[in-house]
Amino acid sequence: MANPGSSFYRKASSRRTAGALLKKLLRNRRLLVLLAIGVPLLGYVIFGNKGVVQRVRLTNEKAELESRIRAAEAESTALRAESKALDNDAKAIEKAAREKHNLVRDGEQVYRVRPEQ
Repeated sequence: MANPGSSFYRKASSRRTAGALLKKLLRNRRLLVLLAIGVPLLGYVIFGNKGVVQRVRLTNEKAELESRIRAAEAESTALRAESKALDNDAKAIEKAAREKHNLVRDGEQVYRVRPEQ
C-alpha cells in the first residue's frame, strides 16, 4: 500500500542560484577560455577604432558631408548662371541692381511693408 503522504510529495525546485551557475562555469574550462577570449574580442569588434559603432558614426558623417556637397554644388551652379546672365543680359543687371542695392528708376515710388508687431 502506498504511503498516503507520498501523493503530495513535491520535488525540490530545480532553479539554480547564481552561485551554482558560477561554480559550474568555473568547472567548464572550455567555456571559460571561450569567454575569456570572446568577450574582449567582441568588445573590440563593436567598440574599437574600426568597430561597428565607429563605422556607423562615419557612415552618418559621410552622408551629411555628401548632402552639404550637393547643396554647395547647386549653389555654385546657380551663381555661375547668375554671373553669366550679368555678363550679357541688361535686364538681369537691372534686376540685380534693384534687388541688391535698392535702386529705382526716375519717377518710381518704393513701397515698404512693415512687419506686423
